[in-house]
This record gives sequence, C-alpha cells and structure tokens, in this order.
Amino acid sequence: MRYMMLVKMDPSKAPAAGPSEELMTEVGKLVDDMAKAGVLLDTAGLRPLEEGAVLRLSGGKQTVLDRSFTEPTEIVGGYCIVQVTSQEEAVEWASRFLSVHGDAWEMTSEIRRIEEPA
Repeated sequence: MRYMMLVKMDPSKAPAAGPSEELMTEVGKLVDDMAKAGVLLDTAGLRPLEEGAVLRLSGGKQTVLDRSFTEPTEIVGGYCIVQVTSQEEAVEWASRFLSVHGDAWEMTSEIRRIEEPA
C-alpha cells in the first residue's frame, strides 16, 4: 500500500532561522533509513507559498487566488510517499520524521492512503 505523508505547519510558529544543519543531517539519515528499508518512493520539501499558485473552482468558474493578501494559518511544507504494509507502518515512519525535529518545531503529519488504480 502506498501512503502520502503531508507535513503541515503554521508558518508563524516556525523557527525564524529555519532548519538547522543538524536537523537537515538528521532528516537525511532518516531518509537513508527509509531507502534502505525499501519503503521510500519519493520525498521533498516545498518552496514557499509565495512562489506557488492556488487555483479555485467554484460554480464552474476557475479563479487564481492572490496569496499576497492572505495569512495562511497552516501550510503544507513537504511530503513523503512510502510503500508499506499497513497504515500503522506509515504512522511509525511519520512519527520518526516528526521526532527528529525536537522541541523547536510545531507541525503535524497527515497520513493518507493513495488510491490504487482499479
């Protein structure tokens, strides 16, 4: 089964200095562990919201939203796709990812099973 783990956070609660070198090293080790375990399919952090776009469909009309005038309370900062045997295993990997961040970060990981083609 494939699962996507979406890492979400309130940008106002992120450390001002961003991720430390130590954190990036620990995340790299975890990614290596996932690759060695054969569960990692893809992972990446996402560029800032200001560099992206939001397209909304409502009433058959599409609108590109101007993100410069909104203060997001939660953003998706990255994702990871894993191939595991159960949701519990996906939760374990997501828990390890959150744990390496320590006390300086406040975030959530939404874990969703990917719909497989029929």
